[in-house]
Amino acid sequence: MSILVTGGAGFVGSHLVESFFAAGLGPVVALDNFNDYYDPRLKRANAAALEKAAQAAGAELTIVEGDFCDLALVSDLLAQHRVRAICHLGASPGVPISLQKPLETTYNNVQGTLTVLEAARKHPVERFLFASSSTVYGRGAAAPFVEDAPLGIPASPYGASKRAGELLGLNYQQLHGVPFVSLRFFNVYGPRLRPELALAVFARKILQGEPLPLFGDGTILRDFTHVSDICRGIITALSAENVVGQCINLGNDRPITIRQLIELIEAAAGTKASIDYRPPRGEDMPFTHADLAKARRLLGYEPRIPIAEGVVEYVAWMRQSLAA
Repeated sequence: MSILVTGGAGFVGSHLVESFFAAGLGPVVALDNFNDYYDPRLKRANAAALEKAAQAAGAELTIVEGDFCDLALVSDLLAQHRVRAICHLGASPGVPISLQKPLETTYNNVQGTLTVLEAARKHPVERFLFASSSTVYGRGAAAPFVEDAPLGIPASPYGASKRAGELLGLNYQQLHGVPFVSLRFFNVYGPRLRPELALAVFARKILQGEPLPLFGDGTILRDFTHVSDICRGIITALSAENVVGQCINLGNDRPITIRQLIELIEAAAGTKASIDYRPPRGEDMPFTHADLAKARRLLGYEPRIPIAEGVVEYVAWMRQSLAA
């Protein structure tokens, strides 16, 4: 009985697969299409590292290059590998690019999620975990964000697509018994972070002595969550009781301003940033802040990595990557 991870060679996906090895979970099937949203060589390097990690751990790993929007492919994988759980992390990520490519974002994140749900309807699994996002809360939601409180209007097509994916999953849970759980990730970071995200851009620019782009005045708040905390929450949700049909935050509950993030990177890098101030972006939410009461109650979830510690780790990783 296997676990299927869509987006398995991506940032969160590759960390999750490694976490499965460490926890003795598997076999694992990692599905990824290695697209060019960012340099495919980075994802292929992740995949190669996973194969070595699997060999070292004596774990069974199958990496499949393909698209989760392909119903026949996903159905075949569920049947062939006797998949017992799905971790659907694959998506068109990124808030800004969703404004540039709303059709692609919506197709992959809505149609693609529906495809995986339909495959799970035909080939039942024990758990279907969906990687949702803090962006589903949108403008107008009260902070901290509580899962079962009224939502605002998503500020981007990306946020709208993730909310649509949640609703489809909850619908399939009610209609067809698909054991769907939505896990709302908050600003995940850590080694191998996607290169276009703020922490990656800021660290790279500071280390290279280049001006970093800052949209607005740096006062927006973000609830940065280390990828290891996210992976622990996912692993617990695979077998936790009373979570099917629920939306659950996985965050850090310690939001900081973007200006504070820059200061942490400066301290870790040992150099000051040169800032290129730019107008604020309409698609950026003014704050993200996870209420963790539900995650604590249902998953026993407690974030372990404070942002200051995580930034030191990340800057060291970025410094090593730039020197390679």
